[in-house]
Amino acid sequence: MSLILCIETGTDICSVGIAKDGELLSLRESDEGRDHARKVGVFVDELLRETSIAPDDLNAVAVGKGPGSYTGLRIGVSFVKGLCYGLQKPLVAVGSLDSLVAVAREDYEAGILQVDDWERAVLCPMVDARRMEVYTQLFDPNGQPLSEVSAEVVDGDSFAAQRTGERPFVIFGNGARKCADVLTGARLVEVTPSARGLVHLAQQALDAGHTEDIAYFEPFYLKDFVVTTSKKKLF
Repeated sequence: MSLILCIETGTDICSVGIAKDGELLSLRESDEGRDHARKVGVFVDELLRETSIAPDDLNAVAVGKGPGSYTGLRIGVSFVKGLCYGLQKPLVAVGSLDSLVAVAREDYEAGILQVDDWERAVLCPMVDARRMEVYTQLFDPNGQPLSEVSAEVVDGDSFAAQRTGERPFVIFGNGARKCADVLTGARLVEVTPSARGLVHLAQQALDAGHTEDIAYFEPFYLKDFVVTTSKKKLF
């Protein structure tokens, strides 16, 4: 039996779940702004109490590794590294775009998403990277990647080869809505990042022995964090 605590904080949503043998037991989520540093610990405590699971009973802790918000990723990964170090549990990292696709596939199978010709679709999760830029990657309906992870500035020529109408081009994630009017022919669906997208992927990684070095693991930022000087006069 495997018990995995799953944490996703790479966007506006703070999401924590507990899974047993690849099945979600309980979930806590909030989209009330980026207050992840305060909420993530509270959610973990609530879930452990609700499921009557002791921290020592966990077999691993999984985290969405990015790409995503620099601050959100930093909070989630720092929390998970501290938890894994203190409990002496393995750390499992899951790509945040892979996780988002897993949520989309689960929602489709549950009848929440309605997409014609899903079996031939190209799935395009998008995580907001400000302005018209997104972190993205293309997947097939089985969750297999068709491209590398990239940071894309979206314009009318973006993903032209996928928007021919031959196959459904499905976009989703917190960066997708701002791109919908620009990407003619794309199908926008509502799919939000969630710890439930980590559940099966984390179990697969743990079963395969794919865990991270707690001391050296860092989030997948994709781009360097840029510090800008405020234009406001403080004095």
